[in-house]
Amino acid sequence: MEDLVQVLSQLPTVSHPNLLVGTETADDAAVYRLNQDTALILTVDFFTPITDDPYDFGTIAAANSLSDVYAMGGRPILALNVVGFPADLARDMLGSVLRGGYDKAAEAGCLIAGGHTVDDAEPKYGLSVVGLVEPGNHVTNAGARPGDVLVLTKPIGTGIITTGCKQGKTPPVVLQTAVDTMATLNKAASEVMMMVGVNSCTDITGFGLMGHLRSMVRASNVSARIRFDQVPVLPGTWDLLEEGVVPGGTHRNLQAVSDTVHWEPGTTEEMQLLMCDAQTSGGLLMAVPPENRDMLMSGLEEAGIAAAVVGDILDGSQHQIQVLS
Repeated sequence: MEDLVQVLSQLPTVSHPNLLVGTETADDAAVYRLNQDTALILTVDFFTPITDDPYDFGTIAAANSLSDVYAMGGRPILALNVVGFPADLARDMLGSVLRGGYDKAAEAGCLIAGGHTVDDAEPKYGLSVVGLVEPGNHVTNAGARPGDVLVLTKPIGTGIITTGCKQGKTPPVVLQTAVDTMATLNKAASEVMMMVGVNSCTDITGFGLMGHLRSMVRASNVSARIRFDQVPVLPGTWDLLEEGVVPGGTHRNLQAVSDTVHWEPGTTEEMQLLMCDAQTSGGLLMAVPPENRDMLMSGLEEAGIAAAVVGDILDGSQHQIQVLS
């Protein structure tokens, strides 16, 4: 995380009257205004396989790429495939990956209209996505306000579970639950969010819950408090943690937030690693005004989303995060 920040700091700042969201706040996507009624949301994401099933990999990668648009409150309309694939690997495997991506994009109402493929020793897949949103109605990670309630729409633990799969330690039923969770679009959650109204949102992916919340509090110039026992966790995650299954990215995430997160005494190393677990296609983390909390939770429940209130936003420009055990 910090290495990326240092690299990006060397690049020139891009500024334009129609660029509503750029790189300054490390948000989920860029937003560019076309006219007073329409703005484009632009994002790209891809990664290496996290499951042995190529079709599942395709659906998860597509859902993950589309999630950035949903986090901004937009509607994805068009996408391009981004593919790295070994020339000597079976073509039907690539076909299954792409079919998974096409099926998930179709579920989102988004057209995949081509893409680009390169010969790569390690397979990679994802999407470059274009979405639509009304200017001024887009949601960013920079709008959280003191008193807001933090709501998370998916359980965490996918990084630990998929790493356990690579090590042959994850039971099939545990993996399948994680796959189903990762392949679930954040479409319905985003629609409820836009109907009710929230102040800020981000999706939880590679930097983990703490890393993405860190970006939110910094961009919003606030602090936050998380209640560990309220954070939903995927079944089987704790068993794998106790076996020492932790992705390298999760360890790096924990180190990266050391200047921001204050762990309450009694918070074990395993608990800290879980809160920093590098997620794939995670849920939305929303900062909702307290008066909208009940309406948001009811709407999410009606949409079949088992969301949880996991903390709140605090006053304080120190950008600190308290984690209560």
